[in-house]
This record gives sequence, C-alpha cells and structure tokens, in this order.
Amino acid sequence: MDAGIAALIGTGIGASATLAAAFVNGRVQARLQRNQWSREQRRAAYAAYLTALYDRDVALDAVREALGRDDPDLRDVDERLHRFVDLARNVHRTVEIVLLEGPPPIADAVDRVEHASRDLSQVVRRLVDDARAGDASRRSADLAAAAERERVLYRAVVEFRGAARDALAP
Repeated sequence: MDAGIAALIGTGIGASATLAAAFVNGRVQARLQRNQWSREQRRAAYAAYLTALYDRDVALDAVREALGRDDPDLRDVDERLHRFVDLARNVHRTVEIVLLEGPPPIADAVDRVEHASRDLSQVVRRLVDDARAGDASRRSADLAAAAERERVLYRAVVEFRGAARDALAP
C-alpha cells in the first residue's frame, strides 16, 4: 500500500472518530443543558410556591391575631380575611406549576401541605363565623386547635422543602 493512501485512510479514520466523538459530546451537552434548564424551571416554581405559602400564612396569622382579641373588630377581621383569600388564590396558581414541573414525591408533599392548609382554614373560618355571630363559646378551643394545625402545616411545608431539594438534586 502506498504511503499516501495509508495517510488518507488514517486521516479518514481519524476524522470519522473525531466527528463521532463531537456528535456524542454534543448530545451529552444538549442533555445536560436540558436537565439544567428543567431544574431551573422547577426551582423557580418551587420558590414561587414557597413564597406564596409564606405570604398567605402571614396573612392568616394576621386574621388569627385579629380574632384572638377579646372584642374583635369585624371590619378589621374582614379586611385581613380578604387579603388572606387573595393570597390563597395566588397559592393555588403557583401550585399548578409545581404539580406540572415536579415528580410524584412533589405532588405527595403538595397534597400534605394542601390538606394541612385546609384543616387550618376550616378552624379559622369557624372562628370568623363565631365572631360575626357574637359567639365566643368555642374561641379558646378553636384558637388552640388553630395553633396545633399551624404546627402541622409547618411540618408539611418542611417536608415539601425536603422533597423539592431532593427533586432538584443533580
């Protein structure tokens, strides 16, 4: 075999190997970038959800504070309640994106947060209804129940954070 032909064959093999390696490397890089983009989308969704939960919970604390007074000002309670309702709607909007972006453990964690939120909201709703009716007979028990349900909600949010952290791990 002539040295020139051998050199051409060697160059062809080298070029083919380089091209194949570049193709494989390009696919790997594309997959890594797609995974990174997906993680960033999930991180943004989880952060928005946690922020919405925090804002809503601060508003709910304000409602509970107003209801905890000896003689609650119903106009103040209603204003705080309307703010809470607006922020609760924001939580519902953000949770939809979390559910779309997240894996099944995230959906399970969200369910626990939503269940705990619903339980706390029911007690607060009863406190509001009783305050409007001028009935303070269950107030102490309901305030204690609300505090306990708030602890359950906090634990559920902590579990969500852990699930989110696990879902975002590379």
